[in-house]
Amino acid sequence: MTAKFESFAPLPKLMMNWIEFSLSVETSLEPELVKLIQIRASQINGCANFISAHAREARLLGMDDQRIDLLPAWRDAPCYSDRERALIGWTEALTRLSEEHPEESTLAELQIHFSEEERVAIALVLLAVNGWNRLCVGFGLWRDYEAT
Repeated sequence: MTAKFESFAPLPKLMMNWIEFSLSVETSLEPELVKLIQIRASQINGCANFISAHAREARLLGMDDQRIDLLPAWRDAPCYSDRERALIGWTEALTRLSEEHPEESTLAELQIHFSEEERVAIALVLLAVNGWNRLCVGFGLWRDYEAT
């Protein structure tokens, strides 16, 4: 990784807690759903580091290239289920929270397809990925995942 400064050094205990939290919320949902959240949020946030990392991880999970490549155009792409569309729509709504509040229909669609527990898990995964995006973009973090 390269960075404008070493973001882990000033607060190593807090950063380790953040890493542990991030890893634990990833286990709260189906892995492919987590990757859809992580990739789409990272695309919206312009986080090249995590677009690269999560797309690579999604491929390792067996997600096909079409589902990864078409994620920015998910509304028009036929490769996503209604459940996944609800998830991606909610991902966009919460990631763009500063632009406008989520429409009631977006939440209603999420409620149709996900339990209350799953909705909280989705929000926590979003909290983690959006936090990591801000650290990476803000501090210029980059890791060459292809080289590892």
